[in-house]
Amino acid sequence: MTEMVHGSMPARVAEPVLPRWWRTIDKWTLTAILVLFAIGLLLGLAASVPLAERNGLDPYHYVQRQAVFGALAMVAMVAFSMMSPEMVRRIGVIGFLLSFLSLVLLPAFGTDFGKGAVRWFSLGFASFQPSEFLKPGFIVVTAWLIAASGDLNGPPGKAISFGLCVSIVLMLALQPDFGQAMLVLFGWGVIYFVAGAPMLLLASVIAAFSMGGVFAYNASEHVARRINGYLASEVDPRSQIGYATNAIQEGGFFGVGVGEGQVKWTLPDAHTDFIIAVAAEEYGLILVLIILALYAAIVVRSLYRLTRERDPFTRLAGTGLACVFGVQAMINMGVAVRLLPAKGMTLPFVSYGGSSVIAAGITVGMLLAMTRTRPQGQFGDIFGRRGR
Repeated sequence: MTEMVHGSMPARVAEPVLPRWWRTIDKWTLTAILVLFAIGLLLGLAASVPLAERNGLDPYHYVQRQAVFGALAMVAMVAFSMMSPEMVRRIGVIGFLLSFLSLVLLPAFGTDFGKGAVRWFSLGFASFQPSEFLKPGFIVVTAWLIAASGDLNGPPGKAISFGLCVSIVLMLALQPDFGQAMLVLFGWGVIYFVAGAPMLLLASVIAAFSMGGVFAYNASEHVARRINGYLASEVDPRSQIGYATNAIQEGGFFGVGVGEGQVKWTLPDAHTDFIIAVAAEEYGLILVLIILALYAAIVVRSLYRLTRERDPFTRLAGTGLACVFGVQAMINMGVAVRLLPAKGMTLPFVSYGGSSVIAAGITVGMLLAMTRTRPQGQFGDIFGRRGR
């Protein structure tokens, strides 16, 4: 009857996925990520050629592999960034469970590739490092548990997430991989802090972590050697830190020139852990500052957009992802300039590596999904959902 009098109501045409994605995505953050990946390929052209020659491979073998890994990372990034926070949460939980199981099985089926730490599964044509994929999944699970703990009759999410954190840190420390263990603990601490954790509890966790560091120093020759090298008044010029420090000093403000750097011929991990030393030597301080600015832009832009987010899970997960991404970059560059002890940690999107690049794509894809512009509703809507 209503249609006869007033006419039929016009159907609302849903906006296509791609235009809606482009309209709501943070384009500045997306651009910064793409520029970082382009810089990584540029540095890979310089840093990986000596390694390919030492292994008797085509000069651009590792660059071509990095391009393939990067393409997969970009696909993963775009795919995750198109998802809703609820879908990211579901896939993040599944990914966490699979990565956690892989970490449990690592001591029995993993390999160390002669580096003294069992961190990888060898697939023949490539390798897989579970801890890289565990981090974004753990952040999502922790944010979900802590956000749910604030609901009426919610689960004890803080206690469960802390138990997961401790078990993961212990498994990573046994590899040993103290760098990734520190990132996992840091990610949990950031989310717990943003959710309103008591300062006394956070101080207790930091104290316990410090005691664990002292124990690791006394129990592990590998850790003690790295700490002693960091605390030494003089740097061994034949160590990786020594080569990296010399390369950074040689680069100066403008660098020695494209292809003219020497550190890539002497530093075994020039294409991974110490890629920033190659950038500083060949392109100078200018490129290093650009890289720093890009990472800072990603983190700051993301945190700023998350301040307007009213959904607790989205806000906590986004904050954790942004902070872990930024701190990993800070640790990698801090090691190269001897501000931190050596950690064996890659520079996201810039260092060579299959697991690290693809995991970084997943991480920033989740982050872009959390920071997309979306209707926030009213605060009363949130309280209403909690009451149901």
